[in-house]
Amino acid sequence: MPNSCLIVNATAVNEGRVFETDLLVRGSRIEKIGPDLSGESADQVLDAAGLHLLPGMIDGQVHFREPGQPEKGTFQSESRAAVAGGTTTVMDMPNNQPPVVTLERLDEKLARADGAMHTNYAFYFGATNDNVDEVRKLDSRKVCGLKIFMGASTGNMLVDDPKALVQHFADCPILIATHCEDTPMIEAALAEHIRQYGEQIPMHCHVQIRSREACLASSSMAVGLARRFGSRLHVLHLTTADELPQFDVGPIEGKRITAEACVHHLVFTDADYAQHGGRIKCNPSIKERSDRDALRQAVHEDRIDVIATDHAPHLLSEKEGPYQEVAAGLPITQHALPMLLELVHQGVFSLPQVVQKAAHAPALCYAVRDRGFLREGYHADLVLADLSTAKQVEPEEVLHQCGWSAFEGQMLHARIDTTMVSGRIAHRDGQEMPPAAGMQIDFDRE
Repeated sequence: MPNSCLIVNATAVNEGRVFETDLLVRGSRIEKIGPDLSGESADQVLDAAGLHLLPGMIDGQVHFREPGQPEKGTFQSESRAAVAGGTTTVMDMPNNQPPVVTLERLDEKLARADGAMHTNYAFYFGATNDNVDEVRKLDSRKVCGLKIFMGASTGNMLVDDPKALVQHFADCPILIATHCEDTPMIEAALAEHIRQYGEQIPMHCHVQIRSREACLASSSMAVGLARRFGSRLHVLHLTTADELPQFDVGPIEGKRITAEACVHHLVFTDADYAQHGGRIKCNPSIKERSDRDALRQAVHEDRIDVIATDHAPHLLSEKEGPYQEVAAGLPITQHALPMLLELVHQGVFSLPQVVQKAAHAPALCYAVRDRGFLREGYHADLVLADLSTAKQVEPEEVLHQCGWSAFEGQMLHARIDTTMVSGRIAHRDGQEMPPAAGMQIDFDRE
């Protein structure tokens, strides 16, 4: 495997600038960035003429399904799909089978990932009503965050005991990431829809069952607790215009409370249930066009700090049938960055905005060490993207273990040519995938 790589003639996008440059990688890190490095020695030279050089996407919310559900996804399969789409680092959620709610299970999961991940990685620890003591022992340099499900979840992971919730917010030594939906409100809305429709609840009713009111009630509680205790809070996958005023406008640096939007909530609206049905059922639900547009505006004004995926693969057989039997979650990761670049093509965002929200800001949000930027001395997590192509997402190209993508049929005007993870090429378009070489990431925390 080459120990050094020189990228020449690239159009780089980094820290608000678009500029022509060369870049030299030696080992796992960027050694030099400059306009004319052609005289530098390197084991491999990549001519990036016509391509854009970006820091790889850091996806702060994925469900790779390992351990427990290999038919849906594994570290190997989902990280392979991720690097093919230009994602270089992922943070995986704890609602596995069994859930990662003890230090022993965290260590077991880390051991499973070693040597299996094409991406770099970190894992969340899961909060429960009865594991406050375990949370207090967490090593802030080892775990990306504490996941608190403040709404219905998988297994023993719904934190609905007010005393436990207060203790988690008061004592957690790391970032708290919350899924915010109010369970009693959801259950009441579901009961009313069952009374009205029986077993034939239309899929578009998901937006009323997993309602804006349920989201606002729960996220308001989370923000209130974080302000009360000074917690470092990150609210995952916002979906409503109603919730946005709780979050400050401006750069992410210095914020104690931050917010995330997911790719699919920036793309789809409730009108898309008619075409996609259960395929786009997810929690929290895809809502109205006005909500999608408000999320897009919040990205522009830096009220939304980061963009992630909530990649959650299910078998297609689980996405069909009556409303209540359809699993919630979408396979996203392979086409997440290309879809964001498509929004650039459509004029929704600029290239620097996408890089900021998908690479720079996640690194700052989670205090990731030496990643997320094109900087000398930083790890070489890089993407070369061709923004001059037009290709429809076809089922046969999907690499997710579940065998389908939420964006099948979507026309994309961007192609990921090359992905480099920690200085090693993890994907080159049209070439065989090399062995997994992802690293467990480090954090700059006390």
